[in-house]
Amino acid sequence: MAALLLLPLLLLPLLLLRKLHLWPRLRWLAADLAFAVRALRCKRALRARALAAAAADPRGPEGGCSLAWRLAQLAGQRPAHIFLIHGARRFSYAEAERESNRAARAFLRARGWDAELGGGAEDERAAAPLAPGATVALLLPACPEFLWLWFGLAKAGLRTAFVPAALRRGPLLHCLRNCGARALVLAPEFLESLEPDLPALRAMGLRLWAAGPETHSAGISDLLAEASAEVDEPVPGYLSAPQSIMDTCLYIFTSGTTGLPKAARISHLKILQCQAFYQLCGAHQEDVIYLALPLYHMSGSLLGIVGCLGIGATVVLKSKFSAGQFWEDCQQHRVTVFQYIGELCRYLVNQPPVLETYGLTEGNVATFNYTGQLGAVGRASWLYKHVFPFSLIRYDVTTGEPIRDAQGHCVATCPGEPGLLVAPVSQQSPFLGYAGGPELGRGKLLKDVFRPGDVFFNTGDLLVCDDQGFLRFHDRTGDTFRWKGENVATTEVAEALESLDFLQEVNVYGVTVPGHEGRAGMAALVLRPPHSLDLVQLYTHVSENLPPYAWPRFLRLQESLATTETFKQQKVRMTKEGFDPSTLSDPLYVLDQAGGAYLPLTPARYSALLAGDLRI
Repeated sequence: MAALLLLPLLLLPLLLLRKLHLWPRLRWLAADLAFAVRALRCKRALRARALAAAAADPRGPEGGCSLAWRLAQLAGQRPAHIFLIHGARRFSYAEAERESNRAARAFLRARGWDAELGGGAEDERAAAPLAPGATVALLLPACPEFLWLWFGLAKAGLRTAFVPAALRRGPLLHCLRNCGARALVLAPEFLESLEPDLPALRAMGLRLWAAGPETHSAGISDLLAEASAEVDEPVPGYLSAPQSIMDTCLYIFTSGTTGLPKAARISHLKILQCQAFYQLCGAHQEDVIYLALPLYHMSGSLLGIVGCLGIGATVVLKSKFSAGQFWEDCQQHRVTVFQYIGELCRYLVNQPPVLETYGLTEGNVATFNYTGQLGAVGRASWLYKHVFPFSLIRYDVTTGEPIRDAQGHCVATCPGEPGLLVAPVSQQSPFLGYAGGPELGRGKLLKDVFRPGDVFFNTGDLLVCDDQGFLRFHDRTGDTFRWKGENVATTEVAEALESLDFLQEVNVYGVTVPGHEGRAGMAALVLRPPHSLDLVQLYTHVSENLPPYAWPRFLRLQESLATTETFKQQKVRMTKEGFDPSTLSDPLYVLDQAGGAYLPLTPARYSALLAGDLRI
């Protein structure tokens, strides 16, 4: 009887929470608290690692940069544990350390440094074409050699630039100039497609290496052969130890929001922070991570590889994702973690639940779906925002600017309302910008967001926070859309198309395609009189001057381009109108990727596209 009388009293707090609409958020308090504790522990552990490296003997590998000392640490703690599986090849942490040591010594020899002369002093008799801190670009597929060369460059005190493997001609040369590259390491299998670019590369004064044997191109030496001739002993840590943890050690190219790719500056601090990624996700050192992402992406290199080093686990590296091979690989290697972006999970039906995260290459904010809520990329609990602060603010998609109140400050969104994700810039969460000058990063910073003088990083992404505090990705903003896991800058595509003599005006935007994530590129075209549309030349031009993910999937031929009242190209309306030939009177064309051509978008092809029979 007493228990029955107490029952209403026990239920009263829950009823009050529901009445006050607090229950949807407080029900996740335990998960929020657990993740906050895990994040604080990660921060504490990383700080301890950094302090130990700073106190280490500068002549030993433990006194070097964060990549150098972490790899040396793992080689000492778990030398026989498998670090990398690639096809039939397996490498332990000790082997990874030795391979990267050989690569480091090859790069140091290119600097003119010889450990046999003067006990590690500079060799005054040798030429030093690569100065300390010079940038060496890697144009390689995902393979073990990519990692040994990257780690070796870090140990040798040189910066690395990850160049997207699909870039050629103008975009490739732009990227190399943008990051100030002094040397380029390329894959032998890329040489044929790079043949037209070699004169321009040599004219830039680049030192050219191939990551493997090749004989038909003069002036390109085999870097792997040079590395294999070196001893595998560690190099002194002082060669790679940074003056400041904010120093740039790596460049990763991002499509950004305008124009050609920009070289995002990655600091030693960012490398250190990425070591905590898998620990934040709940993974541990006995996990086996399946990684089928390009290593020139932050997701592949910093999160996948550096994150694996952070917990000392095993990574199964694939040069290319194959849905047909995936489950067989998982069974063979006993995979426990699968890291993916964009479309990969769409290729795998009935997959087990996965942890979703959100982040940017150059950004200072990340979110984790640590509760496993379906469709969410994270949570906006007050605990999480205390550790990793961010806000969602109202955004005008027509003007492309945040909405401000009468005092000039931004306005926070309400639950269920799409908002621009922004994060405060601080010493702990900096924004380093891009190579090439501070003006490239000005559009990424917002000032006076909530109070005079504050500065926030503008992610360029719209997210929605529901009434339970769960975050979901909504869309990209401005002149950028996402397709096949890549950011596509509409201005870059438009500039490539506008160089064709038969086109007078071009408007590029992204459209949603049923059955596909993100937005596919579409270009509205106006012909230059008296020319006609040359689809063969257009396809050839696009395929030679743009990476495959940036090729327009649809074309719309118009008499004139629609503009706004302020004479800006009308992208919002064009995006909504889509590409349905039954509702549009303009001539429409679709990219037939299998056939390598643009074809008229007939009702039959439109139906085939919706059914998944036409590959774009």
